[in-house]
Amino acid sequence: MLGISGSPRENGNTAAAVKECLKAAEGEGATTSYMSLATKRIESCDGCRSCAATGECRIEDDFMEVFDAMKEADAVVLASPSYFESITPVMKSLIDRAGYYNINALGRLCFAGKVGGAISIARRTGHESVWSQMILFITSQRMLIPGIAGFPNVTAQDPGDFERDSEGVQKVRELGRALVNVAKKVRSL
Repeated sequence: MLGISGSPRENGNTAAAVKECLKAAEGEGATTSYMSLATKRIESCDGCRSCAATGECRIEDDFMEVFDAMKEADAVVLASPSYFESITPVMKSLIDRAGYYNINALGRLCFAGKVGGAISIARRTGHESVWSQMILFITSQRMLIPGIAGFPNVTAQDPGDFERDSEGVQKVRELGRALVNVAKKVRSL
């Protein structure tokens, strides 16, 4: 299972939430890996469609490293803080590029049947729109989304706030367990 933090803060609340989700997944027997987009350079998609013609993205940055990790994982969890009711620019660049590349170069097949989930982090507002943007990407890529009781939204702003949101911590853990359990069921079919 791969966890991706879309925060520009390398060790902030978003990173803590993703790592807690992965820890819960490990408790269910999953092998996990973590990526922070804070350390990656992912440019915006310019819609050139070169990937449709060549099977490769012409932009030279860290996108393919992240995309390949997503492609190899049985389950992927995306997380982003709210930036004015939206996902961060780097998370937006990732999902735009991943979606466009998957559709044009790979026939929208490489994520089909994988399991996906999303975590949103916000001080007060933006949980729903941030979470929804990532979930829309996940469903558009034909991934499966496990249901949990409630949403894995975290109320946080200052460093360490994630740990103080006990309900958010529980929902993130629940998501990690659910992602693994659905991925196991899919693989057993």
